[in-house]
Amino acid sequence: MPGELAGGYAVSGRATTWPPRVAVVGANGHGRSHRRVIAGLHATGRLRLVALVDVRPVQDDPAAPVPPGVEVFTEHRAMLAATRPEVVVICTPPHTHLAIARDAVASGADLLLEKPPVLSLAEHEELTRALAAAGRVAQVGFQALGSAALTALTDALAGGRLGTVTGISTVAAWQRPDAYYVRSPWAGRRSLDGRPVLDGALVNPLAHAVMQCLAVAEALGGVTPWPVTIEVERYRVRPIEVEDTAVLRIRLRAGPPVLVAVTLAADEFVAGEVAVTGTAGQAVLEYPTDRLRLPGDAVTRQVPGRRGLLENLLAHRVDPSGVPLIAPLARTAPFTALLDALRAAPEPHLLDGDLVSVVGDGGQRVRHLRGVVDVLRRAAERGALPSELAVPWATAAYRADLAG
Repeated sequence: MPGELAGGYAVSGRATTWPPRVAVVGANGHGRSHRRVIAGLHATGRLRLVALVDVRPVQDDPAAPVPPGVEVFTEHRAMLAATRPEVVVICTPPHTHLAIARDAVASGADLLLEKPPVLSLAEHEELTRALAAAGRVAQVGFQALGSAALTALTDALAGGRLGTVTGISTVAAWQRPDAYYVRSPWAGRRSLDGRPVLDGALVNPLAHAVMQCLAVAEALGGVTPWPVTIEVERYRVRPIEVEDTAVLRIRLRAGPPVLVAVTLAADEFVAGEVAVTGTAGQAVLEYPTDRLRLPGDAVTRQVPGRRGLLENLLAHRVDPSGVPLIAPLARTAPFTALLDALRAAPEPHLLDGDLVSVVGDGGQRVRHLRGVVDVLRRAAERGALPSELAVPWATAAYRADLAG
């Protein structure tokens, strides 16, 4: 192992144990997906799971059995004091991220922090300072950034295969049942107990669509794709505080415009497509499945080789200069800037009546916005908002200019 010491190895100028001790804060819900990744790495000796934290009893998962000796806590500070992990995976509600991250960093841990990492640029700056002061790093849970298909796309852009890029867009159309919005007190909320939550489609479930577009823009310009203006239309088909359907147009400091068109009330499923349009053709990346079609391709092809965020973080700890992080906190600053701008947007417009159809019963009841996928596709193709396409149910867009 590079940098090995007696029973340990060097990380950023200090000695630590091998394999590194890892803890998960937020072990239920989506935290179970992290536990499944950890289970394989624990079994092969690449890390040692030492603790799980959750306010509820930890759920069993056959794909992620809890190894003997792993301690279970209901409070993260007690866990940090008792087990001293060197890597902490944080998979808790977004409005709790900053406080937990600060405590973990102060204890000497590096982070794998779920998205959205924080809920404002002020929080982003605070966490950045804490990481720098402690000499620690944070990887953010935008796992699609580790896609070999994304790399193949950005390589094609660098090689001029699309010519001059004129637009970047994404369409994602998912469905969420009633149970999704009662899964926790913060689900579908704009704020909780006076604290921002922002659990809307753009910020949480379909945040990957936004981040993939920013990654493409970053590759095109070679600089941070900083947003300077946003225009957004936000809609909902149920009594929630945030959007389940949105079209967002972003103008960047440099580069082509970005159009994000997403819904959680789909009448047909679209996994998530990022389209990059240039003077020499168009490329389409299906980011959840790592499928890519470049100009001249007869069919969409699977591009294998997605790099895992936790594995990348572990490798970076051993060789910081040779193994860069895939999704360091700094790379997510433009996403947080967008989130910051969305905080001031008015309440999403409610769509109901004949516009909405209902399928299923109880917690599995799903509400479909009729024709929404056609609207989203037209918006993405034209770089336009629904109100500019004369969509009957569209309302005026909210516009904001961003500092910087």
